[in-house]
Formats: sequence, C-alpha cells, structure tokens
Amino acid sequence: MAREQLQVLNALDVAKTQWYHFTAIIIAGMGFFTDAYDLFCISLVTKLLGRIYYHVDGAEKPGTLPPNVSAAVNGVAFCGTLAGQLFFGWLGDKMGRKRVYGMTLMMMVLCSVASGLSFGHTPKSVMATLCFFRFWLGFGIGGDYPLSATIMSEYANKKTRGAFIAAVFAMQGFGILAGGLFAIIVSIAFKTQFSAPSYEVDPIGSTVPQADFVWRIILMVGALPAGMTYYWRMKMPETARYTALVAKNMKQAASDMSKVLQVEIEDETEKKGQSSDVKNANTFGLFSKEFMKRHGLHLLGTTSTWFLLDIAFYSQNLFQKDIFSAIGWIPNAKSMNALEEVYKIARAQTLIALFSTVPGYWFTVALIDRIGRFAIQLMGFFFMTVFMFALAIPYNHWTHKENRIGFVAMYSLTFFFANFGPNATTFVVPAEIFPARLRSTCHGISAASGKLGAMVGAFGFLYLAQNQDKSKVDAGYSAGIGVRNSLIVLGVVNFLGMLFTFLVPESKGKSLEEMSGENEEEESDQVELEQPSGYNNRTVPV
Repeated sequence: MAREQLQVLNALDVAKTQWYHFTAIIIAGMGFFTDAYDLFCISLVTKLLGRIYYHVDGAEKPGTLPPNVSAAVNGVAFCGTLAGQLFFGWLGDKMGRKRVYGMTLMMMVLCSVASGLSFGHTPKSVMATLCFFRFWLGFGIGGDYPLSATIMSEYANKKTRGAFIAAVFAMQGFGILAGGLFAIIVSIAFKTQFSAPSYEVDPIGSTVPQADFVWRIILMVGALPAGMTYYWRMKMPETARYTALVAKNMKQAASDMSKVLQVEIEDETEKKGQSSDVKNANTFGLFSKEFMKRHGLHLLGTTSTWFLLDIAFYSQNLFQKDIFSAIGWIPNAKSMNALEEVYKIARAQTLIALFSTVPGYWFTVALIDRIGRFAIQLMGFFFMTVFMFALAIPYNHWTHKENRIGFVAMYSLTFFFANFGPNATTFVVPAEIFPARLRSTCHGISAASGKLGAMVGAFGFLYLAQNQDKSKVDAGYSAGIGVRNSLIVLGVVNFLGMLFTFLVPESKGKSLEEMSGENEEEESDQVELEQPSGYNNRTVPV
C-alpha cells in the first residue's frame, strides 16, 4: 500500500513552483500580516491611552498607564496567543487544517473590531473590556501559527519548502510596517484637523477629545486584511498529507491534488480493488515512549530554541525608548501634544521595521533552502550573542552622546540577525520534522513555548532592567539589576539558544515523510508483502 500512499505526496514533493504555491503564501501570509499588525499596533497607542485615561491634574508629565495596567494591555494578547497555539494546534490534527483555519480568522476579525469598540464610563472599565477582547484576539492569532505553518509545509515541494514557509512568516514584517504607516496617516490626519498645543503649554488642551477615536481606528483596521482572505481560505482544499495520512482517504487526496496541481493523479487503490484506507504502521501518540524515542529531543530542541529566542527578541522594548530619545526621533513627552506623540512613535517604529526587521526576514526566505535551517539558526544566535555582549560590556561607553549612533547600529544588527536567523527558522522547522497526525500539535507546543519566552522578555526584563538605584527607577517599579546586567543576561540566553540548536535536525531538501519517519511504514509494508524464501526472496518495489 505504500506506493499508493506516496504517489500523491511524491507529486507534491517534486512539483515545480506554480501559481497555487504563491496563492497559498498570500492566503496564509495575510493571516500573519494581520497577526503582526494586531500584536504590535498596541505599542503605538499605549502612550495615547495613558494621556486620555490617566491624566493627573497639575502633573509635570503627561499621564501614563500604571505598570500593572500597561503589563495587562500589552501582555494579555500574548496569554491568548499561547492558549490559542496549544488549542488550535491540537484541533488542527483532530479536525483537519482547513476546517479550523476559518475559525481562527473569524475570531481575529471579530475581536479586532471589538477591541476598537471597548466601552465603559471609567478608565478601569475601558481597559478591562480592551483586555478581554485582546485576549480572544490573541487566541485566534495563536491558532494561525501552527495552522499556517503546517498548511504551507504540506502544500510545498521539498526543494523550496523552507522559502515558502519563511515567506508566510515574513509577512509579519509587512504587518508591523503597515501598522506604523497607518498610525502615521491617522495621526497626521487628526493632527491637521484638530490642532492642539504641547502638554507643557496646556496640559488638558494637548489631548483633544477626538484623540479617543485614533487608537480605536488603528486597532479596528487590523480586521480588514484578515476579512479579505476569508473566502479564499474557505476555498482551499484540505492538504493531501492530512487527507491521506491522517483521514486515510487516498481517493480524496488524489482528487484534491489533481485539481490543485492541474495534473492527473491516478487513484491506484481503486484500480487494484484494494481498500482506500491507508494502513498506518506508526500509530504512537504524543505522550508515548515511541514518540519520545523518535522525536523527544526534536521537540525539546524546537521548544527550547523558540523560548530562548523570544526572551531576547521581545526584550527589545526595553531599549527602544532610550534609543529613539537618544537619536532625537522621540522628543520629551511634555514638549508634544497627544497626536504628535503617536506620530513620532509610529515613525520611529516604521523606520526600525523598514531597515532592520523586514530585510532580515527576506534574507532568510532567499537563503534558507541554500544554506539550510540549522546554519541560519546557529549563525543568528551566534551574532545575537556577540552583539548583546558588545552592547553590554562597554555599556557606559555607549551612553555618551557621541557614541549613540554606534549603539543604534549594534541594536539594529542584533534584530536583523534575529530575523535572518532563529526568529524565522524556529517557525519553519517544527512544521517539517514531526509526523502528519501530530504536526500541528507539535508546532503549537513549540510556538506556545516561544510566547512564554515573549512574556519573560517583555515583562520580566521590564522589571529586571530597572535601575539599581531606587531613586532612579520608573514610577511604580522597584529596583532591578540595571540595563547593562540585563544585556549580559540576554547574551547568555542567546548563547544557550545556540547550544540547543544542536538538538534540531536539518530538513533541507528532504520530504516531510523522510523527516518524520513515516517512510518507515513503507518498509513494514514491504516486509508484509515479501515472498517465501523459495520464491526468489524479492519484495514488491515501492
């Protein structure tokens, strides 16, 4: 039976790059575009939320979100994402990729709109409803991680599979870029229409009432790109690997892929009068000894590297305000009005995305199938370690005004090598190395581990990096270990990521069945079909 099982899958593996590949990249990629827009756009409006809802009469500086509220608003979507990655990853293996794919998209669309409609008479109630809707937004986003990666890996040919999966993930960069650009457009439009003095001139008048619409519009627009691709997601057939290897319907798999590839794929099961159900020799589950023996170290490798990477990647928020202020991109808050501050923050993040984030992603797309996942991930962690230590050890040198440009360059290179490195490969590899019936689940577990690291990076280090001198800490925080020591810790984290990379196998140029060990089912079929020893002792060829 192995021959029938592999014919349709082999057709996918050796297929030339066709229009349907690019269609799949766009359909799956627009989900990631929306994911990145929704997750990162909140950082563009948190300062504005502080000015609108937490203004204190007579205060020297504009209102800011209290530490616990700021952590909740910024972090609740991460909590939802972690839960969604685990739940929808599991559901994608149980119900099929396509059926679950539409659910995640609708949840993202509805919750994006609902986030912008957050209501209440008090600041507390507005923030509570915003956090509620952003949790469920994150839950939908979480489902997109394992499903998009798994669908793309199961559709792709083995020659360019890495580039296709990485291209889906690279749409994140455009989502971040679009968020910044849209915030610039909205803030300029409102600033032109409703002029206001700076905070130091008129504390109350610096935040015009119409500013409340700005953050709502920015959050709600995230629903548009996702909504535009819903129809096309529903039109995609189930992946052949799920239909053949998990649902065990060879006839349907051959029919679906004949339409997609526009070639005739013969259903040999019918021709030979055999059952179309594929015998699956490997039926071990996720928590079995057999899984631990075959893939236990692989799962440890994918979860640990994604966890460590996201600690470093999401801790970048620690240094952005210092960097942006140092190079004059963001002036002192009291010298601006509310809308001007949104514009300056959005402009700074857009420039970082344009020159550091986006290029890194596309370097990975261009080179991942040439130099391999392992080499890119190892190189990325290595350079992140080098640049973190280069920032940390002479940290006092970088704080002098004349050296700030060097600090910015080092900082940008750190995150260039995160994207041209483990930030992309940790997404690609879990979609390639596990069996089809556990692929989405294992990718979800790996991604959830990453989001746990993101929470440590974004919030653990926010407290840890506070000044050791209690008189110099930010309002509402206690003393920490300081920025320099935090950078040293992050350098160690990156070094550990480099070591754990050795647990992850190279999948370049190999079929998914080779990587997952599902080809061993062929061998068991061969043994079963072996002739008696007196009959030339030959096996049926596969």
